[in-house]
Amino acid sequence: MNITVKSLRSLRCLSSRQGGAMNVFDRSMKRKQKQWASSLLDSDKYDYLRDEAGSRVADRVYDVSRTFPLALDVGCGKSHIAEHLSKDIVERLLLTDISDSSLRNRRKCEIPSHCVLADEEFLPFKENTFDLVLSSMSLHWINDLPGALRQIYQVLKPDGVFIGAMVGGETLYELRCSLQLAELEREGGFAPHISPYTAVTDLGNLLGQAGFNMLTVDIDEVQVNYPGMLEVMSDLQGMGESNCAWNRKSLLHRDTILAAAAIYKEMYGNEDSSVPATFQILYMIGWKPHESQAKPAKRGSANVSFADLSKISLTF
Repeated sequence: MNITVKSLRSLRCLSSRQGGAMNVFDRSMKRKQKQWASSLLDSDKYDYLRDEAGSRVADRVYDVSRTFPLALDVGCGKSHIAEHLSKDIVERLLLTDISDSSLRNRRKCEIPSHCVLADEEFLPFKENTFDLVLSSMSLHWINDLPGALRQIYQVLKPDGVFIGAMVGGETLYELRCSLQLAELEREGGFAPHISPYTAVTDLGNLLGQAGFNMLTVDIDEVQVNYPGMLEVMSDLQGMGESNCAWNRKSLLHRDTILAAAAIYKEMYGNEDSSVPATFQILYMIGWKPHESQAKPAKRGSANVSFADLSKISLTF
């Protein structure tokens, strides 16, 4: 496999020059969270959301009627997409993640694959390398999402496609509202405990600004029922999805947690005493332009007016 990888030293230098980029998340903390979560003996029981999103990303790969000689999975975790793909569709696969523990504990798949420890914010590959780039459930922790999408665009070959999934803005709204109301009641103010997420209305613009065309963006909502709020928070920790924003509050008082759990159950509880947690998943597809791709007709080239459509007779 002939792939050029930049040195870690050059990546650190690149990171130090990114002073103008947004710095919302503590990437070092996120790496530690993922390391801890993937090293749990029962870590597989927390993979249900990533498995679901990974299978739906794989479905979208199958919808593209072609074979991809070389693909890249950005922020692969334990490789939740590849296990749903066949080597007839993807011939070779490169897996990258910020957590070496996740890569060591990756799922088995039939596709010949190779692992590279790399940060999603700084992809260490040459331009025009991959026919397909995938990403599932990792881009929502990126500080510079526009920059990350531009890098994905750059490493794609012309007529290559990016297919990804990320958490959207309405995710965990039940937990967010319950914690805020409880803190207001018990402490007189609230701090952010849930990560800020990208809105679906912004995603298409970000993909277009990165250079992609023939865009597709759609939404799925996955609702999971739990015994209570504490189980929601426990599973988020087991997924490695705890908040890592720099402005996060490091401590939640016991009274506040109990009040939030009561509010959660009162406002959102089901009849069977369980509580729902909603995960909004944004799916995106974008192509790198190529001259062979279909192009829209020039403005004014139509030879039939919309006003004449009612006069057309259809025979069945």
